[in-house]
Amino acid sequence: MRKSLRWALSLSVLIGTVGSTGVATAADTETGSATVVDSQSTSTDIKDRILAIPGMSLIEEKPYAGYRYFVLNYEQPIDHHRPWAGTFQQRISILHKDTSRPTVFRTSGYGLSTTPSRTEPTRIIDGNQVSMEYRFFTPSRPQPADWSKLNIWQAASDQHRIFQALKGIYGQKWLSTGASKGGMTATYYERFYPRDMDGVVAYVAPNDVVNKEDSAYDRFFETVGTKDCRDRLNALQREALVRREPLEKKYKAWAESEGATFNTVGSLDKAYEAVVLDFVWGFWQYYGQDVCDQIPVAATASDDAVYETIDAYSGWSAYTDQGLEYYTPYYYQAATELGSPTIKQPHLKGLSRYGYQPASSFVPREIPMKFKPQAMRDVDDWVRKNARQMLFVYGGNDPWGSEKFRLGKGARDSYVYVAPGANHGATVAGLVDAERENATARILAWAGVPAPAVAAAKPLARFDARIDRPVDEDATREHGLRP
Repeated sequence: MRKSLRWALSLSVLIGTVGSTGVATAADTETGSATVVDSQSTSTDIKDRILAIPGMSLIEEKPYAGYRYFVLNYEQPIDHHRPWAGTFQQRISILHKDTSRPTVFRTSGYGLSTTPSRTEPTRIIDGNQVSMEYRFFTPSRPQPADWSKLNIWQAASDQHRIFQALKGIYGQKWLSTGASKGGMTATYYERFYPRDMDGVVAYVAPNDVVNKEDSAYDRFFETVGTKDCRDRLNALQREALVRREPLEKKYKAWAESEGATFNTVGSLDKAYEAVVLDFVWGFWQYYGQDVCDQIPVAATASDDAVYETIDAYSGWSAYTDQGLEYYTPYYYQAATELGSPTIKQPHLKGLSRYGYQPASSFVPREIPMKFKPQAMRDVDDWVRKNARQMLFVYGGNDPWGSEKFRLGKGARDSYVYVAPGANHGATVAGLVDAERENATARILAWAGVPAPAVAAAKPLARFDARIDRPVDEDATREHGLRP
């Protein structure tokens, strides 16, 4: 096993570096700084140097003040174990600041937004940012799609090849980051290619080690927020099932008007219940205690108020065929490697017909699936024993943080922090003072920033609301129970 893995890693490194072994020093025309240039390109323009990489092609360039922003395709093997057996085009983007600056490698674990944006670590280190669309999210999907090639090792190998291709241009320190499934992705990348990155910042990353053991989520929902808020949410959720018949009529009328169908989940009734069962989870994932008073009182709420409130926090479109289509790669991975939570919700006893439906219920039936329980156990064990320069940030009121990554005696210079009261949008900035300062200092140090800036423990770039958006828009196009 170890021999075959080393062979595969060595081969993927070789493929990722073909044509980029010769380097020469030249001036970066954007910044005037000394940089490393691919020997095949005589141009000093950053776009020309990027496009000189074998397999790289330009989709578009978009202007943004202080940066150059490129959306690109990069040719990847469908199967990194058998790189000769076909390729596909994977979208990436590069937010270029200066080749003398460190670089952040970011993925949402989902698709790729082509609007320029900057992660918190990118702002902290004032660096470049490379973003990757996760394989099998369209348009980065091989055709025909062999779904057996969608797994965490293949995706980590995608990142590895992109890093190998770009490190000759961006030669300073690299950090990887991501939020939610992106934080999971950054962690898996570190597990399989621990020598690539100089640090990892993983936000709100669930760690479902044993898929069938989800009592941590039940404990979360028994204690989060105030009892009054919990009771209010539970009552409205229950009311939506009590009034199932009239509210399903509304749902059916909406579905017909929108052309929405339910072939994957199986019926409108199953989709209706799945959305209702997500309501309390969605409230705590995206919102919080401060808006609990906006939830209608179940006993006196009109049908319209109940229906519209469920829609606002869960989204009636989430389990239609149209709503599920984009997320098929996520549900496939949840059903084969990542796992997915199941919660008991005793207040719905006697009303719920299906309970929390497994992730496989949301994948088209023609796609074969088999769960591999060893995948998450392996990652969890590796993190506990081998984490180096890894930071995990969670929100205190985020249900996805119920099952966290944890560090063991073998971990070094690594941290797990929880932002009090924060939801699924938890950040380093939201940590308590001592943890925020330490986290910021460690990120700066891992990025190779000079010691005085590390000691100051403050982001090097100012916050810019146009480019520093708090929500990971690649992952939250629709509501629904997804990290």
